[in-house]
Parts: sequence; structure tokens; C-alpha cells
Amino acid sequence: MRNIIEVTGLTKRFGSLVAVNNLSLDVMEGETFGLLGPNGAGKTTTIKMLTTLLLPTSGSAKIGGHDVVKNSYESRKIIGYVPQLISTDPMLTGLENLTVFAKLYDVPAKTRKSQIDEAFEFMGLMDAKNKLVKNYSGGMVRRLEIAQSLLHKPKVLFLDEPTVGLDPVARKMMWEHIAKLKTEFGTTIFLTTHYMEEADRLCDHIAIMDHGRMSAKGTPDSLKNSIGSENATLDDVFAHYTGNSLDEGAGFRDTRRTRRVARRLG
Repeated sequence: MRNIIEVTGLTKRFGSLVAVNNLSLDVMEGETFGLLGPNGAGKTTTIKMLTTLLLPTSGSAKIGGHDVVKNSYESRKIIGYVPQLISTDPMLTGLENLTVFAKLYDVPAKTRKSQIDEAFEFMGLMDAKNKLVKNYSGGMVRRLEIAQSLLHKPKVLFLDEPTVGLDPVARKMMWEHIAKLKTEFGTTIFLTTHYMEEADRLCDHIAIMDHGRMSAKGTPDSLKNSIGSENATLDDVFAHYTGNSLDEGAGFRDTRRTRRVARRLG
């Protein structure tokens, strides 16, 4: 398989802050790729550069062979993006929201209705399409946002923490829909998540970022094997490569700081 995402030396600075530092990675067509890291590691900044929403300071990135800076229009035509922040209008119905996005994506008028219905059907929202979005559950809103991003049939779908704030049942349903995108349509998925179980279940390859740099990259199993600990989990891998451990609620605590405090107290 060919690489559909190619990133070389990608860097983004905000004044003296280096948010992403010389990042290089490749993503194969049709795979699910997970970008993990603590809060502030540079994950969302990376996605914004790859989706043409933010210009890199240096380096390059290509989506489907199109440079995201030099050929941003061509890049946008083949990508879908679901950001962390809700982008739907709660005072419109699901159908009205998708109609707005279909027009923004230049979906042809003659196929617009069928493509909207396909997106509703695929995400299991057909029965709710005429309801106001303000009456949707959190899981339904996230599925509606994915439906919006699928209207123009993108080759690559970027999902920035797609299950954050969802209950376990809604998260599981979201996992199933993400997996179906890959198996039924061959869509390449690039996602960020704080849930290690989610990354382990969904991702073919994972990259771990820390302080703007890539700390590790590989399959979930190869990363577990890399830390030399029997029965290692992705939680263990995350802690090993970032010095942070997961606490409840998919937050993080800095284990390096904890060790320093322990040494002072001990």
C-alpha cells in the first residue's frame, strides 16, 4: 500500500513556543493511525496543519500527494475533519446541518439528498434527522459531526478526540462506526485520543508525541514489546515514553514530578 499522508520535518512555532518540533511520519492508505500524547504535546496543532487550517513554520506535509500549503485546495477536497469543539448548530435539525455542510463541500445538487441520506444511514441517525440537534445526546452529536465530514466521501478522515466526554455505551458505538469506515469504504483514519483502550482497539499504527516531538512510533504490539515489560499495556507504553501516567477521566499526571516530590519527602 502507498502512503497517503507524508510528513517531513513539520514544525510550528508560536513566538518562542515550539508546539510541533521537526515531526516526520507516514500513514498508509486505508489504515487507522493514532496520535497520542499528553495535553499540550502538539497533537491538535499537528492535525490543524495537516488539514490546512494552520500554516507550518517549516517542513512539509502531503495528503494524497498534495502539498497542504502549495495545493491546499486539492488537499481539502479529499479530507474530512471532526474537531474537538462542536461544530453543529443546535438550533437546526440534523438534516439542516448536513444540508449546510453539503453545500460547503460543493456536493452536487442532483446527488445531495442521496449523499445526505447515506451519511445519516451509515451513522445510525436516520430516525433523528428531522429533530433539533439541541435534543440530541452527546453521542448523537458526535456521530452527526462525523456524518457531516463524510458528505463529500473523503479519502482521509481526521478525528480529534472523537469520543471525549461520551459514556461507555456511546464510546463503543462510536468505535464500531469508525471501524466500519475502514472496512467498508477503505477510509484512512487519523485520530487523536486520550483513551489507550481505544487506540489499542482501533489503530494499526500509533505515534506518541511529547513536548512537540515524536517519542515513539509502531504498531500497538510492537510498542508494548519495546519497553521490555511482560504483559505491558498501552498505558505502560505511554508512561514510558512521556513520563506521564493516566489518571481517572483520561487526564494525566506527571510521574517525573511525582518522583521528585517523593525524593524530597523521603
